[in-house]
Amino acid sequence: MKKIGFLSFGHWQNAHGSQTLTGQDALLQTVELAVAAEEIGIDGAFVRVHHFARQLAAPFPLLAAIAARTRRIAFGTAVVDMRYENPLYMAEEAAIADLIGHGRLQLGISRGSPEPALRGWEAFGYASSDDPRSADMARVKTDIFLHALSGAGVAPADPQMTGSSGALPIQPQSPGLRERIWWGAGTRQSAVWAAEKGMNLMSSTLLTEETGLPFSQLQAEQIRLYRETFAAAGWGRQPQVSVSRSVLPIVDDTDRLYFGADTRRSGEDQVGYIDGFLSRFGKSYVGEPDAIARDLARDEAVRAADILLVTVPNQLGVDYNAKLLRTIAAHIAPSIGWRPQVS
Repeated sequence: MKKIGFLSFGHWQNAHGSQTLTGQDALLQTVELAVAAEEIGIDGAFVRVHHFARQLAAPFPLLAAIAARTRRIAFGTAVVDMRYENPLYMAEEAAIADLIGHGRLQLGISRGSPEPALRGWEAFGYASSDDPRSADMARVKTDIFLHALSGAGVAPADPQMTGSSGALPIQPQSPGLRERIWWGAGTRQSAVWAAEKGMNLMSSTLLTEETGLPFSQLQAEQIRLYRETFAAAGWGRQPQVSVSRSVLPIVDDTDRLYFGADTRRSGEDQVGYIDGFLSRFGKSYVGEPDAIARDLARDEAVRAADILLVTVPNQLGVDYNAKLLRTIAAHIAPSIGWRPQVS
């Protein structure tokens, strides 16, 4: 393990105990947590994107704000649902955010997870295919997006305006961004597809397949197949792999109040159905920091990955989550080979 980042889902609700009452709170607090994480030495600030929900949605204004307020920390998504995106407009937005951040954008994309809206991408103006989940549409859009980021021409020039009849690329371009695109893969097969496309791999706490193997072993197998395919494809560079984990260290009475009860049910994987597929959900890591450190050090997928993304309970506010990240940085992350990258 080389790096560690936080992942915020950006929930908000006007409820007792929530420190994140509004959408504005969620946005501004995410920026402030990125600033605090950079000061701690954390390597990355990532956000989850959902639609039609009280969570973070259109990510690029938020990513640009993080880029402007920080100097070192990587920032990105985990993940953007491509079914909802215009790939050429998205390529422009991504390049702009990356240029503002001096090449620090790490953009995770995918088919996305189930949403509250029924075929919500159709409300955004995108017609569906026969595939009920439109995974094929997401992959087609991804191909267009990657092509645009590569600097290729994507629109015919008007000879009266340009004096030529060639194809125009999107502007601006941000050199190197194409190699910092990640695919959120829920299966071994989708990880292989990501490798064939030359994308980095994001794998979360959920795999939408079930083989009977413990989650960490199944995810480690996914990573192995991905790396083998990437090498065979001849991309000429080393790919990056991230995995997500729920890590909640308990060091004081406040932590016990929030998460003490979770220690009794956090030690096992869960199996259930999501989006129509029998799926395996990874366990949470809740308890004393030393015990979490030992367990994470034994996690096969964590050992195989380059980046660990820890999900944060964002509704507890910036101060609490900065404390949580400091605890992880000081007492847990060193056990998996991490060292702080303080500017």
